Order: sequence, then C-alpha cells, then structure tokens
Amino acid sequence: MNEIPISRERTSVAINKNQSLILSFLSMFCIFALLAAISNGSYPISLLSILKGGEDSIQKTIIIDIRLPRVLLSCFVGASLGICGAVLQGLFRNPLADPGLIGVSAGAALGAAIAIVILPPGLSESLTGQLLLPISGILGALIVIVLLFSVTKGFGGHSTTYLLLMGVAINAIVGVLIGVLTYISTNTELRTLTFWTMGSFSGATWTLLLPASVAIMSSIGLLIPTAKNLNLIQLGEIEAYRLGVNVQKLKTRIIICCAICIGVSVALSGIIGFIGLVVPHIARLLGGVSHKYLLPSASLLGAVIMISADLLSRIIIEPMELPVGLITSAIGSPFFLWLIFRMRKHDY
Repeated sequence: MNEIPISRERTSVAINKNQSLILSFLSMFCIFALLAAISNGSYPISLLSILKGGEDSIQKTIIIDIRLPRVLLSCFVGASLGICGAVLQGLFRNPLADPGLIGVSAGAALGAAIAIVILPPGLSESLTGQLLLPISGILGALIVIVLLFSVTKGFGGHSTTYLLLMGVAINAIVGVLIGVLTYISTNTELRTLTFWTMGSFSGATWTLLLPASVAIMSSIGLLIPTAKNLNLIQLGEIEAYRLGVNVQKLKTRIIICCAICIGVSVALSGIIGFIGLVVPHIARLLGGVSHKYLLPSASLLGAVIMISADLLSRIIIEPMELPVGLITSAIGSPFFLWLIFRMRKHDY
C-alpha cells in the first residue's frame, strides 16, 4: 500500500510532552531565524539596533521598509506551504502529496502568470492589480486541487502512482501555457516572469504583506482544528464517517484553505518547491505522525526553513541574491530521493 502507515499515535487526541517540547523549540528557532534574517545582509545591523528600531534613518528604512516585510512574508509563505503539505498528505493519505509535485503550485503559478501578462501596465502597478495577482493564484490552485481530488478518487483516493502522474501532466501543461505567456510578454513582463518563476521575496511590501498575512493566517487557523478528523480519516473515509466525521465538509474546508494559502504564496513569492514535501516528513521524524502535533509543527518548521533559505539566498553572493527556489530545491531534491528509497525499503 502507498498510504502513510496508520498507528495508535495517529488517532490520538492529545499532544504528549515530547511533542510540546519540540513545538516550543521550533517557536524559539522561528524567533531566532526572524532576528537573524533582519540582522544579516549586505548591510549588517546589530541585534540591539534592531530592538531599538534602528540607530539612524538609514537603518530604520532598511529594517522597517525592506527587511521586515520580506522576512515576514517568507515566514508566512513557509508556514503556509508546510502546513498545506501536511494537510494534503493526510487528506490524500499519500506521503508524496506535495503542492509542487502534484501540480497545485503550478496551477497557482499559471493564474498569477496570466495576471502578470494580461493586466495592463497601469493597472498591474495599482493596488487593485496587486490584489488581483494573489486572487488569480488562488483560483488556479483551487481548480487543480478540485481536479486532483476528483480524478484520484476514482483510483482509490490515495494511489501514489496516479497522483504523481496527474502532477506530471498538470506541470507539463502549465509549463507549456506559461511558455506561451512568456513568448507574448513584453521585456518588462519577461524579466518579472523569469525571476518570479524561480522564487523570490524581493518584491515584498507592506501593501502586499498585510492582506496576504490575513489570508494565510486565517486559513492556517481554519486548518489547525482539522487535525483530529485528519487522524480519523487515515482509517478510511467510510470508517471516519462512522466515527462522526463529516468527510465532505472536511474536504471542502481543506481544499478552500489550501487553495488560498498556496495561491497567495505562489502569487507573491513565485514557485518555491519541496517545502510542502520535505517539512511534514521532517516534522514526523522529530515528533511523530499525529496531526494534532504535525500541523502546528509543520507550520513552524516551514517558517524556519523558508526564512533560513531566504537569508542564504541574500548572503551567499551578496550584494546580489540567488532565487530562493534554487536553495529550497537544493535541499529538497536529495531528501525526495531519500524518501523514495525509504518508501521502497519499507513498502509504504
């Protein structure tokens, strides 16, 4: 079987002391990563200066207007991709249900790319145009999630083979369509698309961050309470229904919330792969498989890894920066290969 193995811990209703300790450490690491990311860069700023809000006008501008919105956006995006990976793996009962591998990120990318190319230059720079970008991403992600769930349900609902084949097909189709959009784009749109497809937080502003943070945190807040039902659905949809789970309502909530998280994240930061795949598995290795622990830990761990990856992208070849998607792919690709060999060894 290809689904994630079911254990007594998976259907437990409480977080144990070890898991609570892990969540506490992850929270502290997240705060440390935030401070380190604000402090380091082409213009280093001491921790004391950060706590004061900057020693002079230059430091204040760098902290408040440049680094803080960027670091917070990377935090929110990492948290959203991490928890969406964990939730989708639980819903599909499939350890490879990553938003990137199964085509959800590609759907969001296509929606955002259409907005970048189709919107008139004047409108795209306005507040309305900036808000249309994440909305387009949400619609693209929503369409793909609904399509995936509808198709894979006919193959037993959790087949790794069919899920990955669907992801390959969707990614290929979206790649062609984005290629067409790239071909017909102007020079300015081409530069935006090229750098955006590799992932970057360089365009973070307070104007974009505030509505994005509300959308992402609201969705995460709605996903966290699904943990108990996700534990039960690992027993199978029929058994979960007998135990009192409103399966259809659960699916609807997860699909909408994941579409919002992934759509907003991809629209504002570009395509950043493997976070949704790697983070839930690392969280399971650290503290177990119960979704009561897994969802908050995947969210925190995703934030820590994304903040760290963005920091690395800024300091490796400073004053220039690498696309953050290259950093996450460099981390995630070897882990993905290890995961495949591990699944083959344990036959799950």
